[in-house]
Amino acid sequence: MFVLVNLKTYPCDPVTVAEAVRDVNDTTDARLAVAPQAAHIDRVAETGVETWAQHVDPIDYGSNTGHTLAESVAEVGAEGTLINHSERRLKLADVDGAVRAARRADLETVVCANNPAQIGAAAALGPDAVAVEPPELIGTGTPVSQADPEIVEDAVAAAESVDDDVSVLCGAGISTGEDVVAAGELGAEGVLLASGVAKADDPRAALEDLVDPL
Repeated sequence: MFVLVNLKTYPCDPVTVAEAVRDVNDTTDARLAVAPQAAHIDRVAETGVETWAQHVDPIDYGSNTGHTLAESVAEVGAEGTLINHSERRLKLADVDGAVRAARRADLETVVCANNPAQIGAAAALGPDAVAVEPPELIGTGTPVSQADPEIVEDAVAAAESVDDDVSVLCGAGISTGEDVVAAGELGAEGVLLASGVAKADDPRAALEDLVDPL
């Protein structure tokens, strides 16, 4: 299972969380990574943890003030990037452009989508993975695998019908090891989570509880 911890813009110490992710990664067969804010990517990558960007824009070098260039995040240590998170939505054409930009910079990609129909459309763009995240469940502590397991199963089927090389992840409300196991039983190959680790008093303990059942 792939566990990607998104730090969003939470007021946590990104290096402390990154060190916890790195250390727990060494104790489990799961694959753990962390996605800090763009300004923190270099510091997080220096810990040795697998580091992801939260977003890249569908741009190349040039006049793009205020945008995030895929090559720039790769140069400071990012190995992958989220695209089209529900808190940073893009038009489909821009999702396509962002996937192409990430591929150009040798970044792994996870394209987020709200529902199975959108998962199918995202899978057709050729990312490495897609993630189904109903926005109404994000940050609630109620996982989609519990609230509506058919969404996960249908998302897996939608992606497989388009390109069975595209992995499917599950997000929204993931906070416990049982949530991760449930996502796997529904066909997901990984999970996205944020507040369950980033807002925890002890990020390492939260991560240990998360991967313990795996």
